Amino acid sequence: MKSIGLLIELKDGQVKEANFGMATTARGENRQLVALVVDESATDAQTVLEAYGVARIVNIRTGNRSWDPARRAAAVAAAMQEFGIDSLIGLTSPSGRELLPRIAALLDAPLIMDCTEIDLDVHRVKTSQYSGKTVATIALTGGHFIYGMRANVVTPLKAPATAEFIDFSFDGYQGSGYEVIETRTDGSGSKYLAESDIIISGGRGLKRAENFKLLFDCARHMNASVGASRVAVDNGWVPYAMQVGQTGVKVNPKVYMAVGISGSIQHFAGMKTAKMIIAINTDENAAIMANCDYFAVGDLFEILPELEKALAAARH
Repeated sequence: MKSIGLLIELKDGQVKEANFGMATTARGENRQLVALVVDESATDAQTVLEAYGVARIVNIRTGNRSWDPARRAAAVAAAMQEFGIDSLIGLTSPSGRELLPRIAALLDAPLIMDCTEIDLDVHRVKTSQYSGKTVATIALTGGHFIYGMRANVVTPLKAPATAEFIDFSFDGYQGSGYEVIETRTDGSGSKYLAESDIIISGGRGLKRAENFKLLFDCARHMNASVGASRVAVDNGWVPYAMQVGQTGVKVNPKVYMAVGISGSIQHFAGMKTAKMIIAINTDENAAIMANCDYFAVGDLFEILPELEKALAAARH
C-alpha cells in the first residue's frame, strides 16, 4: 500500500478546512493517508482528520516552537523518508509557499504549486497558466513528488477511518540562523483569502480606504472575507494580503462579489473559478459584467447599506 503524505495546517489550534479537500483528493485504492503535523497539537487534530480517511498521524516535534521554515522542512523531509512517503500534498498558502519548495529541494523532488487537479497514480497535475487563459497538464518524474494544492478546488467528502498516532522527534538540524523578530497583523482578517467560501472585494469604485468598512459590515453577516483589486492596494487603501488577482491571491470561493471593480484580465485571472460571481458597478459595460452570474447596475454607496440591512435582518 502506498503512503501519501498530507502536510496539515492548523489555525488557532484548529485544522484548516482546506486540508479536508486535500485528503479527499489523496484518497484512493491501495493508498494510506499519512497526516504530518509539525509542532502543533496533533492529538486535537486526530478526530477531525480521521473523519476524512487519515490512517496515520505523525506528530513531528522539532523542539522549536518558533517559526523556522528551514527546520520544519528538514523535519518533514526526514519523516517522509522514515515512513516511506514518496508523495506529499500541501496547501498553496503562505506557509505552504515557505515549506514545500524547501522540502522539494531537500529531497531533490519535482514540485508543482497551485494545482487544481492531482492524479497520484501517474503523477500528473493540472494548473492554470498565462493569467488563467489556459490550463497546463504537467507530468512529474522522480523518486519523490511534492504538490501544492489550491484551496477549495475539491469538495471535501468524509470517509471515516481510525488513525494510528505516531510521535516523531527531529533533532538532526543544527540551525539556519532564522529568527522571528516580530509578528504583526495587517488587519486583513484572520482567514487566508484562498481558503474562504465567500469573498466580497472592492476596487476603484470604493474611492478611499474608509469606505471598505461597507464591505466589512456586509462580510460579517455572511462569514465572508474581504478582498480587493490591485488598484485599491496600490492606492494604499488596504494591505497587499487582500489583493485578488494574477499578482495577488488566486481564489476559488463558492461566492465572489466584485464591488466597484471593472474586471481587468489580471483581476479576473485570480477569481474566475469562483462557483458564483456577483458584480455591483455603475458601468453596465464594465468587463466584470460580461463575466458574472448576477449583477446590479447602480451606486455601491446606495446598494451596500441596504444589503447590510437585509443581511442583518436575515440573521435574526
